[in-house]
Amino acid sequence: MNPDPLRYFRVEARELIDQISAGVLDLDQEHDADAVARLLRFAHTLKGAARVVRQLELADRAHDFEEVLVPHRATDAPLPAAEMRELLRLNDAIEAEVAALEPAADVPAPEPAPVAAHPAVDVRTAGRDVDELLDAIGEAHARFAPLPACSRELDRLHRSADNLVDRLRDGGRAGSVDAARAAAARLSTEFSALARRLTDTVEQVERELDEVRGRAERMRLVAASTIFTALRRAVRDAADLQGKRVRFEGHGGDLRLDPHVLTLVSGAFLHVVRNAVAHGIEPAESRARAGKPAEGTVTVRVERRGRLAAFRCTDDGGGFDLAAARRAARAGGLLAADGSEPDEQALLALILRGGISTSDTVTEVAGRGIGLNVVRDVADQLGGDVSVDAGHGRGATVELVVPLSLLSLHGLIVEVAGIVATVPLDAVRTCVRLLPEVAASAAATGRMAYDGEVVPFLTLARALYAGATVPDTGGPSVAVIVTADDQRVAVGVDRLTGTSILVVRPLPDLAPAAAVIGGLSMDLDGNPRLVLEPHGLVAEAWRAGGADVAEAVRKLPVLVIDDSLTSRMLERSILESAGYEVDLADSGEQGLEMARSREYGIYVTDIDMPGIDGFAFIAETRADPALAGVPVILVSSRAGAEDRQRGARAGAGAYVVKGEFNQEDLLAEIRRLVTA
Repeated sequence: MNPDPLRYFRVEARELIDQISAGVLDLDQEHDADAVARLLRFAHTLKGAARVVRQLELADRAHDFEEVLVPHRATDAPLPAAEMRELLRLNDAIEAEVAALEPAADVPAPEPAPVAAHPAVDVRTAGRDVDELLDAIGEAHARFAPLPACSRELDRLHRSADNLVDRLRDGGRAGSVDAARAAAARLSTEFSALARRLTDTVEQVERELDEVRGRAERMRLVAASTIFTALRRAVRDAADLQGKRVRFEGHGGDLRLDPHVLTLVSGAFLHVVRNAVAHGIEPAESRARAGKPAEGTVTVRVERRGRLAAFRCTDDGGGFDLAAARRAARAGGLLAADGSEPDEQALLALILRGGISTSDTVTEVAGRGIGLNVVRDVADQLGGDVSVDAGHGRGATVELVVPLSLLSLHGLIVEVAGIVATVPLDAVRTCVRLLPEVAASAAATGRMAYDGEVVPFLTLARALYAGATVPDTGGPSVAVIVTADDQRVAVGVDRLTGTSILVVRPLPDLAPAAAVIGGLSMDLDGNPRLVLEPHGLVAEAWRAGGADVAEAVRKLPVLVIDDSLTSRMLERSILESAGYEVDLADSGEQGLEMARSREYGIYVTDIDMPGIDGFAFIAETRADPALAGVPVILVSSRAGAEDRQRGARAGAGAYVVKGEFNQEDLLAEIRRLVTA
């Protein structure tokens, strides 16, 4: 017999309550007949389940909830305010009755706040996590399937090896040596095939187990969205008490964080969003005079910033009333005795200390002078920081930034110079295969062309080895385009090895690292694997090559003239990777026409072309006053001293031999001539 007959009912009821709470708040912001129908289904399911386990009072509450909604199933009109308040009251009552069914040891101390300040793990989310983990375990188990067959094959080969040994012992028998050689050759081939199968199977199993471990670790963390329902309800209740219309928006809820961090932040931000409604959002008539919509907005955004998590609350109200705060501070004796007026930052620091309220009366949501000091206390507890933007009529912003002990993310695994590292997948825009000449040029110049623009290029090996000797691996073959703070950079790596879900741990305090490193994850053997920091990668790329990029963007375009398609495309690739805009002409005649129609910084031309050759092109441009000042580089298969001298006499600034072609020499000559 089940010693706890309500065990499964509590699980189902908690899930239904989560769905009902979110649905009611959705309905409060925007009426939707489908939302009404969903709420009715949830309430009806809860009512039926409650009656099965003889929780008749809870069933009656669910029935009352249905009765409020039934008249609105077929109408698009919003629910009257009184009925919406009744739905919220019934929702709270249902939630309280389900909480009362928890075993006595698990019941937390009651709190006066109408909304729970602590995030609970979403049962649906946890269920999805378990399903994903089971799927990953199934995949890993399937990868083990070939191993028994490999084991049997290994036994067979072992017996064959024993037979071969017996043959070799019988060396005097005619033909035994030849037979033994043939058997050894077959055995070697079979062993090689088995080794490949085993290697492939083991590698696949390792990848699957890595995925299993990542998903299992991820289950220890909680999605940031779990705090949104409580915050949303707090906004709704505060707006109702103030007689205002306020919408709540939550962003970044997919980020999974340590539940301890979310618990503390949720409690602090309940005060922040209530203050935003009470002190920030203006009454409807004031908003109308300011040209704002009658409905205010409070937005909470959660985002990862490397090893930190930022929780930011922004409203579209009138901002902090700093004048009222000064009066309250003066009345409370919190200002300097000499009568000097604090500046804005000093005043905001006083507000963070608590004891200052701009409300004239004490209400359920304002007037006690607490709120922001709770946020400051949480920042102190977690070793974080809090900042406030007063808004000045455009809405205030309160931001809490805390360090992360654990963080789950999807990562792109890369390998560079013998180091395996992970780039957070949400910062990866795309990956580009690099030709050897493009990679060499990008590494040398610190920039490359991507998507019609020049972006800084960072060779990851140099950044990771930080001045130490970098192992020679032939240079980067892939550019990972990374974005952070609305900036894009290219990061050169040797190869990509896949993607993975991983849990990131902070670096030890005694192990300072380069800014490009954001944390550590663990591989299957328990060895640390670097997790790169997108903001650090962007900053390092701009530090190394950003100035050159800005310079390259300002340069005039280059005109390449060559009748060989291969030569034109190679030179364009080199020049564009170095940050130059390039136009192409396949003849001297076309080159002259283009030179006269657009301003160029330099001409790069072949010599041997039908019609106007390179020497003639130089002569034509030197004779034209509008073109005479543009330098010319001759690129030719001719290597004789006479041709070099002729080019110099014609006015060429440099002469590059195709047979001795070196792209760095070409770029160096261009830089010399353009800046001369």
